[in-house]
Amino acid sequence: MTLDPTFDDAAAPGESRRALREALGVAFATSAYGISFGALAVAAGLDVWQTCVLSLLMFTGGSQFAFVGVIASGGLAAAPAAIASASLLGIRNIAYGVRMSPVIGAGFFKRAAAAHFTIDESTAVSLAQRTAHAKTVGFWVTGVGIYIGWNLSTLAGALAGDVLGDPKAYGLDAAAAAAFLALLWPRLTRRQPIAVGIAAAVVATVLTPVLIPGIPVLIAALVAVVVGWFGRGEATQAPDDDVPEREGLP
Repeated sequence: MTLDPTFDDAAAPGESRRALREALGVAFATSAYGISFGALAVAAGLDVWQTCVLSLLMFTGGSQFAFVGVIASGGLAAAPAAIASASLLGIRNIAYGVRMSPVIGAGFFKRAAAAHFTIDESTAVSLAQRTAHAKTVGFWVTGVGIYIGWNLSTLAGALAGDVLGDPKAYGLDAAAAAAFLALLWPRLTRRQPIAVGIAAAVVATVLTPVLIPGIPVLIAALVAVVVGWFGRGEATQAPDDDVPEREGLP
């Protein structure tokens, strides 16, 4: 949806208030996932402080779940592969940054701060608004709100997971993979993402018994990129009616 330069906050004073309500609602709902991440990270072998630092510095949910998923399967020896897997998922934030650059505006320190809050939710809420000021409100309130809530809930989840003890006793050793699948599932709405997911899953399943933990994930990611590249025509030829006016949230 393009921004109409004649449609500003003076003509629609309620736009910024609506952006604020949407941003706070998304921030509250998304922050709740941090409890799951905190508990799963501790179950994967991280200390409480390591889990909290990961949320403070990395702050991108999909990459964090991918990181602890690899760590859970291979321990700290799989850390390089876990970092690589998380980085592959984090690359999408570069595209978000390019899209959000006109919204953020000029200024080194403002852009540096915005880079840390440029995630799926802040981008989606911002781009769903119709005025420049509402877009700015949507971005900052969503990003900062989720950052605060995510880190607080991460701490709560990590402390709870630390109290539980051995994750295998509760079946939590497979929970990181299940949580990541739950994040991925809503995106499988067209043939191309489904084909990419199936191809990557088959490759990872076949290679997991014969390679060290984390490496099958990286190879599966490479397969996903190749399959996605050759299947990109479907997305470019999709009719406009199939594209919702408001971008869906993860």
